[in-house]
Amino acid sequence: MVEDEHEPDYRMSLAAERTFLAYIRTGLALAAAGVAVAGALPDAGAKVLRQIIGLALVISGGFVLAMARPRWKSVMAAMREGQPLPPFRLGAVLSVALVAAMVGAAVIVVLA
Repeated sequence: MVEDEHEPDYRMSLAAERTFLAYIRTGLALAAAGVAVAGALPDAGAKVLRQIIGLALVISGGFVLAMARPRWKSVMAAMREGQPLPPFRLGAVLSVALVAAMVGAAVIVVLA
């Protein structure tokens, strides 16, 4: 027999909403960082590398923004149904992208 869905504790709903907003802030910050790396440092040299890093950061930001709402919806659904929270895979993907960007930035610093 399936139990009726119930609303989770409002504190948990607000925590999930804060996490959703953190995703939005992170996505916007990554996109802004990508634009800054690609365009705001014209005299830094390594133009192609800067463009690649900038593009990677903008794409990462877009990916985070695209995943924010589906993640929030799946977390809320799991809480309503009394199920375990869905796995958090975005962290691993984002970590790899950011480490790659930092390695590229280190190369730019060494070349400059």
